[in-house]
Amino acid sequence: MTDESSTNTPQSAGGLARATSLTGAKRSEIAKKAAEARWGSAKKATHEGTLTVGGVPITCYVLEDGNRYISTRGIMKALKRPWRGRKYAGTEMPVFLEAANLTSFINSDLKEILTGTEVRSTKGVVSEAFRAEALPAVCDIYLRARSENALTATQLVVAQQAEVLVRALSQLGIIALVDEATGYQEVRPRDALQQYLDIVLRKELAAWTKRFPDEFYENIYKLKGWPWPGMKKNRFSVVAHYTRDLVYDRLGTGVLKELEMRTPKSDSGNRPNKLHQWLSDDVGHPLLAQHLHSLIMFQRLAIASGHGWQRYVKMVDQVLPRKGDTLELPLSEPE
Repeated sequence: MTDESSTNTPQSAGGLARATSLTGAKRSEIAKKAAEARWGSAKKATHEGTLTVGGVPITCYVLEDGNRYISTRGIMKALKRPWRGRKYAGTEMPVFLEAANLTSFINSDLKEILTGTEVRSTKGVVSEAFRAEALPAVCDIYLRARSENALTATQLVVAQQAEVLVRALSQLGIIALVDEATGYQEVRPRDALQQYLDIVLRKELAAWTKRFPDEFYENIYKLKGWPWPGMKKNRFSVVAHYTRDLVYDRLGTGVLKELEMRTPKSDSGNRPNKLHQWLSDDVGHPLLAQHLHSLIMFQRLAIASGHGWQRYVKMVDQVLPRKGDTLELPLSEPE
């Protein structure tokens, strides 16, 4: 305990006099600057909560700009990787993707969501977090690396957990789950759906570019038990229905409806353009590419397991359900 003589110094007396002379507004300004110095450039969370995925609790936030984030520690726990504190290995990659053998599987389009930021919780605690979309993206990276036999024995365990996670999450589903966990769904802007469509879709029709891998269609034929004629011959007309159902109807909330409105059928019943020509380059096409990769991954799994078309579709229904017209938790639709 400090004695009275040690506290009554000229310095402490001067400090006390200065504090007494300050106005309430001035003291508030000084406190604010001190807080900023302590928290640095941390972004403020307006909502936070705990999202449980596969029995693992993950801290999640909604920031002032409306973006959803999940903690770095939470991502590590979800992947069942040990957390030993935040230590980078000298790369620009997140701690859960620093391994050199993963580099070739990380698309440059993922740079934004794989960039961490300091988040200040509603309780004032500062920690690192990533965009919520990072979790399914990281799972996809590990699963693609596994399909190329590029993982170490330790990483194979992570990939196995990634497969479990990807069955519970989809690109839009993770955002809805974070909204529910944080309570943000109660105050979410009414025009949130339109805002989402504005970033996924472009304003003008783009020139046609090949977007669907040949394997996607070839695997449909294999699962249906049909002979594959190759890409040079016209596909069965029902394949267009399968594409609409498996891809566009599950790509995101309201996306299919908007695409069909922008590309109405002609009198002959055909659409003059491909639906994907309306997808934006920075968000829409990467979203399509990731979704197609997931579909193909499940096609390969079904074929390797000797399953047919119905089993494959059931698998997709469970993992990548159709999206409704509102940004709520995706629910399975009855047949």
